[in-house]
Amino acid sequence: MDSLNPENPPITVTPTEPAPRIWQFWGTALWGLFVFGGMFVGQLTVIAYFVLMRDGPIDVAAAIHVVGGGRTISLSVVMGLPAVILALWIAIRPTRTRFADYLALRGTSWKMFIIGVVAMVALVMGWDLVSRVLGREVQPGFMGDVLKSAQADGSVWLLLIAFCVAAPISEELLARGFLYRGWSESFLRVPGAILLSSLAWTALHMQYNWFFFGEIFSIGVLLGYLRYRSNSLWLTIVLHGLNNLAATVQSMWLVGSG
Repeated sequence: MDSLNPENPPITVTPTEPAPRIWQFWGTALWGLFVFGGMFVGQLTVIAYFVLMRDGPIDVAAAIHVVGGGRTISLSVVMGLPAVILALWIAIRPTRTRFADYLALRGTSWKMFIIGVVAMVALVMGWDLVSRVLGREVQPGFMGDVLKSAQADGSVWLLLIAFCVAAPISEELLARGFLYRGWSESFLRVPGAILLSSLAWTALHMQYNWFFFGEIFSIGVLLGYLRYRSNSLWLTIVLHGLNNLAATVQSMWLVGSG
């Protein structure tokens, strides 16, 4: 019998692990809400701490004053980052895909980086020009108010970390990382994923008015396209951070000269 012949050993079948998968449209949408909830809870925890630690009675006016403080906003944004990372880890773990692979946390070329910088500068300058032509403020009032508050309590350095490091990483992990990845492999394909993830990202910036919604959405579309062309989330994170840094420095200059 062949099974007893050492030259023809029996064939053994080793079980294989289930193939990795990607969340599709509804899975991505629902888990995206979960990640957003994690971000919200992380930020709300800091705000609640400052409100409760405030001297004097706790009322609506006091809460609004604390929430609008530069230190409170900065720390809440910073604390949102670990919450987002934890929520994403929970969402990605069932797919059996490596965290970095799922979110395209890989490097890119200098060529793509330069293209991204040039495109971002051109887009932002175009919106600034339109803003001046329409007689609108170049920077939203929200940025100026937060910066003044941060200057008053000596937390400008914390604001820079929050707006230029923590916020870009958190928002890119969610929008161009998780949401884009799942939606681009659904019926939406790449164009629909870029548009819908940009819309979701714009919705995170409810502190601005309709005009700046347009600018934020267009920046999101550009970042989504660069994410598609480069297959690198680190590229969009860096560009997002540089854009926020430029906006913060511009706000500092406007506040200082105002």
